[in-house]
Amino acid sequence: MSTDTSALNNRPVIIGGGAAGLMTALQLAPEPVLLLSKAPLGAEASSLWAQGGLAAAMGDDDAPALHLADTLAAGAGLCDEAVARRIVDAAPAAVEHLARLGVAFDRRGDGGWRLGLEAAHGRNRIVHATGDGTGREIMRALIAAVRRCPSISLLEGVEARRLIVEDNAIKGVLAANAEGPLVIDSGRVVLATGGIGGLFLDSTNPAGCFGQGLALAARAGARLSDLEFVQFHPTAFDGPSRPMPLVTEAVRGDGATLIDDTGLRFMADQPGAELAPRDIVARAVWHRRAQGHRVFLDARTHPGADFAKRYPVISAFCKMAGIDPATDPIPVRPAVHYHMGGIAVDAEGRSTVDGLWACGEVSRTGLHGANRLASNSLMEAIVCASWVAESVNGAGRGPLKTRATLAALPSSDASGVRPILSLGLGVLRDRHGIERTIRGLYPIASGTGAASDPALVGLMMAVAAFRREESRGGHFRTDFPDTLPSAVPSSLTLSDAFAAAREIVETPSLSVGSAQP
Repeated sequence: MSTDTSALNNRPVIIGGGAAGLMTALQLAPEPVLLLSKAPLGAEASSLWAQGGLAAAMGDDDAPALHLADTLAAGAGLCDEAVARRIVDAAPAAVEHLARLGVAFDRRGDGGWRLGLEAAHGRNRIVHATGDGTGREIMRALIAAVRRCPSISLLEGVEARRLIVEDNAIKGVLAANAEGPLVIDSGRVVLATGGIGGLFLDSTNPAGCFGQGLALAARAGARLSDLEFVQFHPTAFDGPSRPMPLVTEAVRGDGATLIDDTGLRFMADQPGAELAPRDIVARAVWHRRAQGHRVFLDARTHPGADFAKRYPVISAFCKMAGIDPATDPIPVRPAVHYHMGGIAVDAEGRSTVDGLWACGEVSRTGLHGANRLASNSLMEAIVCASWVAESVNGAGRGPLKTRATLAALPSSDASGVRPILSLGLGVLRDRHGIERTIRGLYPIASGTGAASDPALVGLMMAVAAFRREESRGGHFRTDFPDTLPSAVPSSLTLSDAFAAAREIVETPSLSVGSAQP
């Protein structure tokens, strides 16, 4: 591809090729839009790996108000109720829209929706496609629709390295492809880059999902919120593959139970048992493993012989590991799965920088609070894309006053960050571990090397975790195990984070920290 992008200037730029980015591009049609994807479409999108489905009140016994109540309960006091209500109210229409785009959702014999149950949901409201291949099917349909859409110009193999900002307003994107750097002039940019799982050793996310959108936004001066809240999925497949294959919560919804290597069902006496909120189940599995036990998901009775038919994706990777879920327990362990925090946005996805929007996991809308309700993530991306597109379409198109000088910036490499962040910001955290993380990441984030962007995202997460002296949802401090009576979202800019980190780094450590279990 030529580095001459002049013909593509002055149109909205969407950065990210997952469900949020693809849907935003489609919703902007027929306005010409430029979609940047650093990998071939779908190759590094967490959306592709989603097994659980979309949460929406589609059943006769359900209603958006019930969906909202479950969302607020899971969010542990940090959801924005007005935003959450607006999103769950729009969820059923979003499912219908996806069906019109060609997504083959699972149906009952009578044509009605086949709805599954997942943790912390009071009703069967999870819409699936091809059993446990929902994300793959949605991405298939969206990618096909994008490739058909004449108003979308798609640049694959192009990575955004910096946003060009003047007077707190977006002026363009500095990107790069195999041929070198390129500048794209635009006053309207949508970040849809997904999550941060690639910053951790054990994750269900592709390695390329290391928070690049958060780095872009932070360097542009945007405010980020609730970065300390990381959701660990309790049942990632315990094996060598990375990203770690996910054993979807729907399996537990079908009656599978958690056992250890002695056969003990250790969640049996907990409220909600295996279908308690994810943070509770993840900590229980973590504790059991810390006590020297392996943990397994026992699906031999439920769903039993129907397992392969109900969950063909899981059945396939289990088979490769020599496991038949109908007769063998499935080894599992917690792994980073979703980031509740992100770029602080309003109801239309606008950030604190003019001309910069965010959609999907990279954003912090207020829907998820401290602990995302299962299957609310794909739903959020699809629902919010239409509002983001409407806002982008209605934004002013003033003259672009500057053009950045082409500069060669390195492609990011998160490999050196993963061990540091995994040790200090795991399922269980404490002051000493978080301090070590900050001390380890600060010099890397302050530099200009390939690890600087991943390190600055990890540093901001660690500073937010250091400041939150309580346990709430996906953030659990063993030194502050109680939940404060008042729930307050965290808020952070890059300058805030560097100032806080510098103070910690320059203060001598007076005690020896203990390693995470």
